[in-house]
Amino acid sequence: MSLWDVMVSMFWFFVLFAWIWLLITILSDIFRDHELSGWGKAGWTLFLIVVPWLGALVYLIVRGRSMNERARAQAQRNEERSRQYIQEVAASSPVSTADELTKLADLHDRGAISDEDYEQAKSKVLS
Repeated sequence: MSLWDVMVSMFWFFVLFAWIWLLITILSDIFRDHELSGWGKAGWTLFLIVVPWLGALVYLIVRGRSMNERARAQAQRNEERSRQYIQEVAASSPVSTADELTKLADLHDRGAISDEDYEQAKSKVLS
């Protein structure tokens, strides 16, 4: 087996890999689209199975722009969910003892609580 044969085999392997990747991407877009009817999904899937290369090319020409918009919208929804989750976790994290003592000292300095209340709350925080 010569170097040329290896290079040709690698080329065809990469073409096959790219084709499988494209097919999975198109099929996931078809079934993720909520605006496409069941018959439309069945038709596109059948078209991709019967005439794979032509089906993929036609799909990308006809629905490529909306495919990109759906992918972008999904990425934005995922990012928003991640931000909400991070904010929820950050908001539910317990307040540290130092923060509580600082708040108590501030209230005491402003005269909002008495010395007795301050000492009682301080002992409660430290326990």
